[in-house]
Amino acid sequence: MKDITIGYKATAETTASADKLAVSVGSGSLRVFATPMMAALMEEAACKAMAPFLEGDETTVGTALSIAHSAATPEGMTVTAEAEITGVNGREISLIVRAFDEVSEIGSGTHKRFVVFSEKFQSRTDQKGRA
Repeated sequence: MKDITIGYKATAETTASADKLAVSVGSGSLRVFATPMMAALMEEAACKAMAPFLEGDETTVGTALSIAHSAATPEGMTVTAEAEITGVNGREISLIVRAFDEVSEIGSGTHKRFVVFSEKFQSRTDQKGRA
C-alpha cells in the first residue's frame, strides 16, 4: 500500500432509474431513489478514493457505514456520491461520504474500509462455505 493522502476525494455517479427505486429494491413502497442504492454508491466512491493507493493484490472491504438519507430523489435524476479520506490507522481507512442529486445534498455519513489481499481474503471466505 502506498502512502495514503488525507483529503483525497473521489466520486461515483448513477441515475435514479426504475431498478434503483425503493419500491423496486424492497426498501419501501415509493418511487424514490432507495437508501440501499445510495449506500452502494457511497461505497463505490470510497473504493475509487482508495484505488490510487493500492498495490499488487490489495483491495479494500467495507467494515462500517453510518449514513443518514436526508432527502428524497425522484426517478430519472442524477445522483452523485463523494468520498473523502479522513484518516488512516494501519490498514483501516476512514472516510466521509456524501450524496447529492441535481438539487441538493441527499445524504451523508462516515465509512470505514480495510485493506486486504484479494486472493487470501477470497480463499478464506470461500472456505467458510465448505465447512
